[in-house]
Amino acid sequence: MFRGAVGLLALLTLVACALHVTNTERDVAVQAPGDGVLRIATYNVHYIILNQQTGAWSVGDWERRKGPFDSAFKALQADLVAFQEMESWSRGSDGSVNLTRDFLVERNPAYGVAATGDWRNFPTTQPIFYLKNRLQPIDQGWFFFSDTPDVIYSRTFNGSFPAFASWVQFEDRTTGDRFRVANVHFEYSSRSNKLQSAALVRDRLKPWVDAGETVFLVGDLNALHGARTMEILEEAGVTFDRTPGATYHLNRGVHLIGAIDHLSRTPDVDLVAGPVVVQERFDGAWPSDHHPVYADYLLPSAKQ
Repeated sequence: MFRGAVGLLALLTLVACALHVTNTERDVAVQAPGDGVLRIATYNVHYIILNQQTGAWSVGDWERRKGPFDSAFKALQADLVAFQEMESWSRGSDGSVNLTRDFLVERNPAYGVAATGDWRNFPTTQPIFYLKNRLQPIDQGWFFFSDTPDVIYSRTFNGSFPAFASWVQFEDRTTGDRFRVANVHFEYSSRSNKLQSAALVRDRLKPWVDAGETVFLVGDLNALHGARTMEILEEAGVTFDRTPGATYHLNRGVHLIGAIDHLSRTPDVDLVAGPVVVQERFDGAWPSDHHPVYADYLLPSAKQ
């Protein structure tokens, strides 16, 4: 029996190693975007626990990883980055503290922040950073994955922690194109909750798409490419381009599953390059337990 257990452990180790190799892109270099393209990225950066000074995801841990995180952000050379879990919290905290957001704003003055506001009327944990000389926010909003989606911080369909979509409408200063970006983060554990959340997002996006708007849907789906979650979202009229390699790595560079962070677009947008998973350490450290993903697109007027 002991020998069998050892054999099973060895087999599982081999499988894990095989998956790691299969889903790893080593030394991925971020190429500079070409002329006229719009680079969009999605990045789950993990929350910070404010009342914890040491250990994983503590304030002390943030001090260690904030430099690498800024380096990763700069390396993307993105026009727009949609973040998930950009949150600093403790039990009873009011949402007014956001160490990650404020640090990034301070270190990157060329970028503005949309999908944000007073925490009492706009959830601030899924902001969208944008290059100010390229893009101008026109409108923004949110809705929660809930039976009462327009009630802020309402719990999800099965009563778990609040989860939501943030969205921003932008105008491209160079072309005049207008487009919307919806940024989502689905929970990982309840499949029914995830599917109901996807259906709600589909129903919210479909009127925009049917009206002829350019729409990008991005974020952490906690679902693999081709999963039912993605199929439901594509019923809104967007297409997910396949993300190569793993995007979640256990904060150790271990790649056991395919991508769960994804980018999608309406048919009026051309994919020029990507998606690309940036599976690198920065300044010798992992900035988060997810890798950022980006792709380059041509907006409708840029194709003419």
